[in-house]
Amino acid sequence: MSLLCVSTMVFSQQKVAGLVTDNSNVNINPVLIINVSKNTSVLSDASGKFVIDADENDEIRAIKEGYYRASKKISKEDFNTPILMILQKAEIQIPEVKIAFKPTGNLEKDSKRLNESQKLRSLKSEMSKYMKSPLTEPLPNKTISKTFTGHDFNAGQVDALGIIGKAISLFTNANKPKITKANYIEFQDFMLQLKNDVNLDFLKKYGMEDEQIDAFLLYAEETRNLSKKFRKDFNKNVLEFELKTAFVEYRKLNKLDAK
Repeated sequence: MSLLCVSTMVFSQQKVAGLVTDNSNVNINPVLIINVSKNTSVLSDASGKFVIDADENDEIRAIKEGYYRASKKISKEDFNTPILMILQKAEIQIPEVKIAFKPTGNLEKDSKRLNESQKLRSLKSEMSKYMKSPLTEPLPNKTISKTFTGHDFNAGQVDALGIIGKAISLFTNANKPKITKANYIEFQDFMLQLKNDVNLDFLKKYGMEDEQIDAFLLYAEETRNLSKKFRKDFNKNVLEFELKTAFVEYRKLNKLDAK
């Protein structure tokens, strides 16, 4: 029985190593690597390399914003040879432009149909001249007459509270940790703390599961430099606000609706 337990433990701790890249060999890291079968994930390093726990027949998936995901089913050979995950760039569809008139084939004539009308050109020209011309009347003085203002009790007094406030501000800024780029280990630790400690309930009402949440957190990190700015000064409330701000644009890009 003990021999069976030992062999089961060794089998469960197998790992596969790999390299993720795109078809033009451009550095696209970090990339989210997920073992779908075990619901575990890691991020590729600056060179595109990764190591992840896996067993034979597990499905490994690579995910990156703006790329088609790539999947790989683990075989026995993959434990001895690094696997290669190639991501294809997602195409951006350009909306179709419809021409309101039927072209004649004569470029000189057809180009005139696409130009601005004479009235519009004249209006723009007049507006440009007006904006560049000097003022003929003085601007009104937007201040309240002293007749309608009360007595200024601060006149001749030292603003002690203002001085103290500036001193506190200077002291606070001097004691804030210096903002630097995270190394690989710091980045991994920050992303794990971000997922575990910050309230992400606002994502779940959109039906997002762990895989989609990981992809969004990676998007928020890339667009708002979260690990660079907040890993040394981890504030749950501030980071929740940052994530909600990033999600506004992410929801539009991915056309997400609340469930």
